[in-house]
Amino acid sequence: MSSPDRVGSDLFEGLKIADFSWVGVGPITMRYFADYGATVVRIESASRPDTLRRAPPYKDDEAGIDRSGFFANFNGGKYGVALDLKHPRARAVAERFIAWADVVAESFTAGVMERLGLGYDRARKINPGVIYFSSTNQGQTGPYRAQPGFGTQLSSLAGFTQLVGWPDRDPAGTYGAYTDFINPRYGAAVVAAALEYRRATGKGLHIDLSQLEGALQFVAPLMLDYTVNGRTAGRQGNRSRRGAPHNAYPCKGHDRWCVITVFTDAHWLALRRVMGDPSWAAESRFATLLGRKRNEQELDALLSQWTAAMPPHEAMHRLQKAGVPAGVVQSSEELFSDPQLKAREHFRLWDHAEIGPHHYDSFAFRLSETPGSPAGPGPCLGQHTGVVLREFLGYDDEEIAQLVIEGVLE
Repeated sequence: MSSPDRVGSDLFEGLKIADFSWVGVGPITMRYFADYGATVVRIESASRPDTLRRAPPYKDDEAGIDRSGFFANFNGGKYGVALDLKHPRARAVAERFIAWADVVAESFTAGVMERLGLGYDRARKINPGVIYFSSTNQGQTGPYRAQPGFGTQLSSLAGFTQLVGWPDRDPAGTYGAYTDFINPRYGAAVVAAALEYRRATGKGLHIDLSQLEGALQFVAPLMLDYTVNGRTAGRQGNRSRRGAPHNAYPCKGHDRWCVITVFTDAHWLALRRVMGDPSWAAESRFATLLGRKRNEQELDALLSQWTAAMPPHEAMHRLQKAGVPAGVVQSSEELFSDPQLKAREHFRLWDHAEIGPHHYDSFAFRLSETPGSPAGPGPCLGQHTGVVLREFLGYDDEEIAQLVIEGVLE
């Protein structure tokens, strides 16, 4: 039985994943495998649904457990099973999933799966070759192993929050749970490596992904600068120590902007040519990077007068053609008409059972033989419970009905 509405490439065809994870890192990581042909079953609870099921945007701005575009996108191409893991009889069902699966994924606070009797030690007794993927805030060991939280807290703990904003204001922070979008890239790579290890040795293993430690890789240069030079990084707004002008500049229209960055003298001369070499640009105070940095506020104001007269895409194309780094600040709506994203078919439309037609995004890379693609819509809560238990786990209709009556299946 293939994944629902399966059209994705078959790199991982035949791979079976029991996905007990929730919110961001675990579900995104496992969606990689769904998009490349794996059969992924998302196991969750109706009595304590995934936080993202209650997160906007909602279809038609109408809240509902199955109406979150956020949740649907993170779980595209998966089957949905509703199982109350706290029910005394749920453990037996979960163990059958573990026995069935090649990969088991969970992202609860460290210790939760052990208390449910479903930790790695138990899982490998059931299925010695299982790849058991655990993703937590700070890993399975250490004094803060059991500290709960979300990527929004980790963004601060990893140091991102204090880096984003203007130097004379409080930190603005990153958008959303930033670390949730970093760690799945590590997660997918290490699960793929573990599968290769199992293919070579026949052995399973436990993957312990600390989201904090994964995130710290993205501030490594700043940590190195502090270690070597004693410099503590701070907020610079849209500016850079290495370039000027370096900012987002207002363009024609409401709330329209174009980012322009000048790092070299060649960039600066090209920018002058595109602007028609106005007299102010030829002033000696702007001739060098150090001079432009010293007079950066006035430079930004003068450059803004030029950009304000042009639509943002016109400014971008003229500057890029001249070799000046520049880019439009696009709205979410504009992404769907972006010619590059359209050419690569980045967004795919799937018919979700509750939401209806809904866009899903592809991943950034394409493999030449198995390019991958969104594999189908995300599941409604418990949408495939009956068919999954019947066809994957071997339950008969009478057994399934009894589990429903007892409240094991929600």
